[in-house]
Amino acid sequence: MIGRITNEMTASMMLSGIESDLDQLDTTQQELSTGLTINEPSDNPSGTSLVLALNTTQSNLTSYSNNVSDGSGWSTAATSALSDMTNAVQRVQELVTEAANGTNNGGDMTDMANEVNQWIDEIKSDADTQYNGQYVFSGSATTTEPYQPGSDDTYAGNTGSVTREIGPGTSVAVNVGLSSVLGNGQTVSGQPGGDGLLLNTLRNVVDDMQSGNTSGLSTDLTDLNSNLNSLTALSTNVGAVTDRLQMASSRITSLQNSTTDTLSNTEDADMAATETQFSSEQAAFEAALQGGADIVQESLMNFLGSTSS
Repeated sequence: MIGRITNEMTASMMLSGIESDLDQLDTTQQELSTGLTINEPSDNPSGTSLVLALNTTQSNLTSYSNNVSDGSGWSTAATSALSDMTNAVQRVQELVTEAANGTNNGGDMTDMANEVNQWIDEIKSDADTQYNGQYVFSGSATTTEPYQPGSDDTYAGNTGSVTREIGPGTSVAVNVGLSSVLGNGQTVSGQPGGDGLLLNTLRNVVDDMQSGNTSGLSTDLTDLNSNLNSLTALSTNVGAVTDRLQMASSRITSLQNSTTDTLSNTEDADMAATETQFSSEQAAFEAALQGGADIVQESLMNFLGSTSS
């Protein structure tokens, strides 16, 4: 048996339809306002999960990118300092070669020794290079000046590593073990005469120039060549780290772009289509309101007519 459709039922259906149209219109209007199709989890539960995962990935990539930038800064500072040291050692080689030929007088030898002392100070100054307020060549003791000014050549840092995470489970050491090349000078416990490393050799050069010891200078030149080779090898290692960081930067940038594209495809609204949809929904809503007004007016007239008869 089919029941009678009452005015109350008609009004209820009309209000339900208007509320549904209004909800959809509000949703579309929110998409236009935010530019996103997902403004709350209920809009698209599976899409919401993907967006959360992509945002986490993007946050991690940003962290890796910042680490790469910081590591590159360390490498750049180290490269510049090592280049200056290499130039200084090469100049000292020239002075030692000249001093070892036995044709210079005492004044000349003293002048050359004074210049070598200046180059020693310059090398130690380069060894105290900082990046972002941290000493590049102090190992993990980044707040400790590795080589104090003056005649004491003792290394004050440590051999710890400074690492930066540049990918999931992937870290790279960005500091440089310069003490393995510069050493601790002439006064080394248990090593009479020094450790044979660069600062030790340079101090020997000064002593032999001041004393006119040309045979000692020949030995110094051999040691200096060995020290320079070690310095060059260290510079090569820094270059390899720089290359690795550059490759990591390119990879991270590519992943960031890919993640951004996927995120955009998942949550960004098609603004042109959304504007068209909003216009259609707005027109439908206004029509529903008008239709509802007509129904209510007709029902009211019917009610008034029935009560007057």
